[in-house]
Amino acid sequence: MSKYWSPIVSTLKPYVPGEQPRIANLVKLNTNESPYGPSEKVLSAIRSAANADLRLYPDPLAVSLREAIAARHGLDAEQVFVGNGSDEVLAHAFVALLKHDAPLLYPDVSYSFYPTYSRLFAIDAVEVPLNADYRIDIADYQRPCGAIILPNPNAPTSIGLPLAEIERLVVAHSEQPVVIDEAYVDFGGESAIALVPKYANLLVIQTFSKSRALAGLRVGFAIGQRPLIEALERVKDSFNSYPLGRPAQAGAKAAIEDEEWFEETRGKIIASRARLTGELVNRGFEVLPSQANFIFARHPAHAGDALMKALRDRAVLVRHFAKPRIADFLRITIGTDTECTRLIEALDEIL
Repeated sequence: MSKYWSPIVSTLKPYVPGEQPRIANLVKLNTNESPYGPSEKVLSAIRSAANADLRLYPDPLAVSLREAIAARHGLDAEQVFVGNGSDEVLAHAFVALLKHDAPLLYPDVSYSFYPTYSRLFAIDAVEVPLNADYRIDIADYQRPCGAIILPNPNAPTSIGLPLAEIERLVVAHSEQPVVIDEAYVDFGGESAIALVPKYANLLVIQTFSKSRALAGLRVGFAIGQRPLIEALERVKDSFNSYPLGRPAQAGAKAAIEDEEWFEETRGKIIASRARLTGELVNRGFEVLPSQANFIFARHPAHAGDALMKALRDRAVLVRHFAKPRIADFLRITIGTDTECTRLIEALDEIL
């Protein structure tokens, strides 16, 4: 600990991202990245934006991008907020909407940035346990609170809630902000964006990193009624008034408009997920029902950390979380069919 640190620094437990190693012939299934490159229209837009205008600041309001996102969802651009990946958007939401006198609620097995942000921003939070089937039970959130944040589908469990359950939660907590984190919703979940016009307390956050294959560009967005978006803007403009560069705005706009590429690639991932799930079940794995671009699986005869290490020895990376209740599970990103075959072949050697 450095004597120059602010007092809060020593209390933080930073988020630990998935390993990004340099291994020959690596099959990288540990960070939920898309196995397919971005749309050619996206790459063309980024190249076009990489011109002499980079000497100028980008549009601080990202109007063109916000209009494109709004148009896709039948909303107004004033109901859209954009930032550097959904993690930054989430950080602004924690500051702007989720810090109140009563505690913030989120699942005990969930995205590990939630407790990280709670500590960073000194937010009193209560972790609500998943049920015995590793599902979020909306009834467990019927308790006093200041705000709620849920991932849907949940990560790392991959299980989604139906839209009717999300609506029930939003209605039951009409006096509190409810944030639904939809990083993986495009792979089989039901988006709550359709509920935004009806409910003033609902904010929905999505990312371009997964279903748009733009993890390296860092673009995320939130959709909500104007007062919630204004709160995010006030925080953003107190921190960084130019969050998205010109290439990022241009590339993201092209991505949201290329519906054909989006449908084709997510369809491939969903089909590969079904095939990989079947292969794992045939080898004795328990696989939770996934609506994400990854699966959460365990083998009754093998510890999760041992399987993860044995796969890494064979140049196949998957994610393992050494936490109670899920320590024997592996989170496996859906790769190409060739990558999934490499995984299965490695597992056959191990098993």
